[in-house]
Amino acid sequence: MTVVLDSWAILRLVEGMEPMATLVDDVITQQRPLMSWINVGEVYYVTCREAGQDAAGEIVRGLRTVLDLEVPSDNRILAAAGIKADHPLAYADVFAAATAIAHDAELWTGDPELLVAGAPWRWLDLRAA
Repeated sequence: MTVVLDSWAILRLVEGMEPMATLVDDVITQQRPLMSWINVGEVYYVTCREAGQDAAGEIVRGLRTVLDLEVPSDNRILAAAGIKADHPLAYADVFAAATAIAHDAELWTGDPELLVAGAPWRWLDLRAA
């Protein structure tokens, strides 16, 4: 099973918030999950606000070594925009969903906005796993 991580999942890993941190660490150890660079940017700005640019840069360098990071293509951007048109999601969140759909992957998150019953993307609620 292919896994896509969103910023929520990575931020819980960085914070060491259990049991989510262990779940995300385990999947990173077992495979190279996918993540959109848009969501990496979200991790970066949140970390900058909380811990500064040096800490944020260190996290991004670490993500490069353990995740397959994707720069969204024009088609992915339009797919994400289509999701945004149909669902009340934050713009960064639609890139996580669009990446999961494009790879027929499961989106690992705990972000309630992405945990949509009947959504066109598959998800795992890390808060309940």
